[in-house]
Amino acid sequence: MSKKFTHLDASGNPSMVDVGAKKVTKRIAKARSIVVVDEEILAQFTGKDIETKKGPVFQTAIIAGVMGAKKTSELIPLCHPLGLDNCQITIAINEANEIVIDCTASLSGKTGVEMEALTGASVAALTIYDMCKAFSHNIIIKETKLMAKSGGKSDFKREG
Repeated sequence: MSKKFTHLDASGNPSMVDVGAKKVTKRIAKARSIVVVDEEILAQFTGKDIETKKGPVFQTAIIAGVMGAKKTSELIPLCHPLGLDNCQITIAINEANEIVIDCTASLSGKTGVEMEALTGASVAALTIYDMCKAFSHNIIIKETKLMAKSGGKSDFKREG
């Protein structure tokens, strides 16, 4: 079976996917962004957050990520506007001293929430960069990837 780009019409022009005939199902997606910061920034980590003059970094990034996920259709041209049922973001420092952001978005609807989860994780990562750049610009948003999705035509799960 040959796959085709879903956001192109028969003439090759950009087109929003018509989801009108699809069944409503529970849709869940989880995305992850990893941010690498240097020791100068990690030294600011106390307890469960990094404190800056702008405020607590992780708490602010969580709020920004949720806001970003809710505005995905305003940022990505052919995404459907979705009313999310839930969006949860967790932020932790892993054993490699990387900041790991997980965003899980869900809804009961006719289209998936992968882009919302990816946008939420990305906006949280960008917020961490913005809030920490006063300490150092040696910050790398290393990767953003879909970790899992369920509820549509096919499920997906990535290890690690």
